[in-house]
Amino acid sequence: MAWTIASKIVRKVVMIDGNHSVLEASALMAEEFVGSVVITSASKITGICTERDLMMRVVGKKRDPEQARIKDVMTKDVVTVSPKDTANYCLNLMKEHRCRHLLVFDGDEFVGIVSLRDMVALLMEEKEALIAYLHQYISS
Repeated sequence: MAWTIASKIVRKVVMIDGNHSVLEASALMAEEFVGSVVITSASKITGICTERDLMMRVVGKKRDPEQARIKDVMTKDVVTVSPKDTANYCLNLMKEHRCRHLLVFDGDEFVGIVSLRDMVALLMEEKEALIAYLHQYISS
């Protein structure tokens, strides 16, 4: 009884062109209260920048956030999934690639993003539904 991730896809994704500064991207993340932004170039997705990227590649390297371009600190090798994939599959990918966000594509079309938090919520819903089913089965 594995549910697909389709119900957990965040469709309102914050995007920014890779030529913007790290400071601008960070301000956008704070304004939108998100932990990542999808990076674009000429309307194509080129990467993702997360809070971890900012800590490791900007703060940790003592780079000037006003001067550094977001395209230079983003994660370029994004991990992608389909809306038909399961939470367990996504969690295994996250573990394997040591990431907390996956970009969701339906074929060639970008449809959103899922996070580790989304996958945990989906797994909890699956387990709660299974428990309810088992209680009903035992009671009948």
